[in-house]
Amino acid sequence: MDGIRLGFRLKGQVPGTFEDGPHRLDAGLWLSTWFPDLPVSYYLSFTEPIPRWSDFGSEANVQVISSVRTGYVRQGVGFNKRWQQGFDERRYREVSLFNTYERRFDDEYAAFPLLWADDNPLLVTDNPTPFKSNDNKILTKLTAELRDENGLGRYSLSIFGAVQYLNDSYGFGSLTALQNIPFSEKWGLNLRAFAGTASRSTAPEFLYSKSTGPAINTLSSGVTRAKGTIPQPWMESGNLHIAGGANLRGYTKSDIESFIHEPCVDCVQFFNYKLTDLTRSVAAFNTELDYPNPINSLFNSIPYIADFITLRSYLFFDAGSTLGSSNTSSSWIADGGAGFALSLNIPDYLGKPRGFVIRYDIPFWLSDPETGDPFEFRSLIGFGTVLSF
Repeated sequence: MDGIRLGFRLKGQVPGTFEDGPHRLDAGLWLSTWFPDLPVSYYLSFTEPIPRWSDFGSEANVQVISSVRTGYVRQGVGFNKRWQQGFDERRYREVSLFNTYERRFDDEYAAFPLLWADDNPLLVTDNPTPFKSNDNKILTKLTAELRDENGLGRYSLSIFGAVQYLNDSYGFGSLTALQNIPFSEKWGLNLRAFAGTASRSTAPEFLYSKSTGPAINTLSSGVTRAKGTIPQPWMESGNLHIAGGANLRGYTKSDIESFIHEPCVDCVQFFNYKLTDLTRSVAAFNTELDYPNPINSLFNSIPYIADFITLRSYLFFDAGSTLGSSNTSSSWIADGGAGFALSLNIPDYLGKPRGFVIRYDIPFWLSDPETGDPFEFRSLIGFGTVLSF
C-alpha cells in the first residue's frame, strides 16, 4: 500500500569513534508514493553513553527511540548495559530495560490482521468476553542475554519479560537457551530450548503459536514488517516459515490456516469462538545436526568469502507442547526432516550477527498431522534461524 518509498537514512557519530562514542544517531525518513492515510514515516534512535559506568567493550548507555512506520507507533526510553570479556566480542553479558508507548493504528500493513488487537471487535482470546482494546500500550520490557563458552562449545541464554500497564494490565515473557556442540570442523550439533508464557488478558500480538514467534516480532525485520514485502499469497500458502518461538516448523501450514480464518459474527455473541491457534504458554526443544556439503566447502576455499557466506546442511527435530488454547491440546507434538540454510552475515561493531538467512526445510515427518500421512514430502522456504551462533 506504500508503493515505492523515497527517503534517506542518517547515521551520526563523533568522528573517529567507530560507533562506540557519544551522541550516536540512527534515523530515517520516508515518503510513500502511493500516499496511504499516513504517507510519511520515520525512525529515530539516539544513544548516549554513561562514562562513569562504561569501559572498553562494556558500555552503559541511555537510548531514546521514536518510530512511526508501517502502521505502528513506538516511543520509548531505555537503559542498556554490556559486560564484555576482553576483546572477544562473542563473549558478553547484556541487560536492557525499556519503557515504551506502542500502538498499531493501521492493520492494513499486517500480513495477518487477526493476530493484532487493533480495534478488532471479533477477536476473542482466553478471556470469557471478547477482547476489547484500543491497542494503546505502555510497556516495561526487560531483556537479559549471556553468550559464552563451556566445555561443549558456545552457548547463549536469553531472558525476556514485559508488563503492560494501560487499560487491562498483563504480562508475558520467554526464556531461550542455545548450545553448540562441534564434533569436528564440519560436523556439529545445535540444541535449543524455548519456553514462553503470558497472562490471560494478553493482547494477541504477544501470544504464541506452534510454528513461529509472536506477531510483534515481525516488526523487527524489514522483510516481515509490512504486508507485501513478501507476496501475500506466499505468506498465506503455508509454505513460508518465519523462524522464532516454539519453531515447530512442520506445523506452519496449520497455523497459517487459522491466521486467515474468516470471522464468525454469530459465534462472537456466545463468547466461545477462537479465531486462531494462538496459545498463552508454550515449551519446545529444537535440534539440528550439521553435516558437510560440497558447496560450503567451496565457499571455505575462497579467501574472505567464508567469513561472510555459509551454506549449512542439517537434519532437524522439533518437539513442543502448547497450553492455554482452546484449539490445541496439551500433548506433545514433534516434526523431523532435513534442510539447508544460506547465510550472509556482516557482524556489527559489537560482533552481533547482521545479515539474513534463507532456509529450505523439508519436514518429512509430523507426529500429529491434521491431514495426510505422518510421513509425507513437505517443503518450506524459511527466513531467519533460531539456532544461530
